Amino acid sequence: MILKSLSLINYKNFVSRSFDFDPKINCFVGNNGVGKTNVLDAIYHLSFGKSYFNPITSQNIHHGTDFFVVDGHYEKEEREEKVIVSAKKGQKKVIKRNGKLYERFADHIGFLPLVIISPADRDLIIAGSETRRKFMDGVISQSDTSYLSNLLNYTKALSQRNALLKYFAANNTFDQDTLSIYNDQLCQYGNPIFEKRQAFIAKFAPIFQERYEAISGGTEQVSLQYASKLSESPLEHLLTNALNKDRMLQYSSAGIHKDDLQFEIDGHPIKKFGSQGQQKSFLIALKLAQFDFIKAENKLTPILLLDDIFDKLDEKRVAHIIALVNTAHFGQIFISDTHPERTEGIIKEIRQSYELFHLEQNINT
Repeated sequence: MILKSLSLINYKNFVSRSFDFDPKINCFVGNNGVGKTNVLDAIYHLSFGKSYFNPITSQNIHHGTDFFVVDGHYEKEEREEKVIVSAKKGQKKVIKRNGKLYERFADHIGFLPLVIISPADRDLIIAGSETRRKFMDGVISQSDTSYLSNLLNYTKALSQRNALLKYFAANNTFDQDTLSIYNDQLCQYGNPIFEKRQAFIAKFAPIFQERYEAISGGTEQVSLQYASKLSESPLEHLLTNALNKDRMLQYSSAGIHKDDLQFEIDGHPIKKFGSQGQQKSFLIALKLAQFDFIKAENKLTPILLLDDIFDKLDEKRVAHIIALVNTAHFGQIFISDTHPERTEGIIKEIRQSYELFHLEQNINT
């Protein structure tokens, strides 16, 4: 699968801009603030119907205008595909595939598989458990529509249960029968999610470790573990045991929405004991493993976005990454960098066809 061309109208800092892409490597270079990352984010938008960096739709509209359009032309399995994402202030975002409107955004997820590696990924290490759950859910959902459906239903039931707990507190009342309805729904959707997360990590962790070893040269040992209270007790028991606490807190304190991923290097949390280079290598390995997993599950090569990933890496680790992507295993790659010479030197080493785009301030064509 390749993205052949991209058209942007009123998207972030672009008023109007079009790109025709190389089927293998495309590089966006220029100073900070010229829109390199915004182009990558537009490509991400076409796959997921949202921005990777700013989930507030209105803030992705160019200042002083009231709508944006992102238009992508793809070649997928010898078929032409046209995907358009558009949004207008005060209205719902729209996704169309070949002129046909999606009724549910969820039906589009996984159609254009994509992996992005960005400095923003550091949140996976330093932020709370929600960020790591979203990563895990995002990887699984690109190849498992039933998982995504269960996740959406679980989130809805959780919201309704939390609203009921607040109602009980506000009105000094309690109804076990009504609460049991939502408990049953959380178990109905939560148990399959837990089982699929377990199966995912069992398959994913060895891929990740192999990727990290290739980047680091095998000098460090890393691990990735799934932490869930459901490993200790069934969800129905957890909900029952947490009832008094939930009534006091007015929200649900037990369930798969509290799960986490534990990242370690040489037996210690990488958040506390990993250097900047080690943390960045960890995250790149994590995302390359995501690429491998999605490719294997979908039987389709994802697009790979590399946003400013060569910064803060020593030459040895950069060389390892170049060696990794210089194989037929990877398909179309998009790279952003503030150093044109560095980028061109890197892609010349790869010895693949490429296109280099020099972006400048306020470039609108």
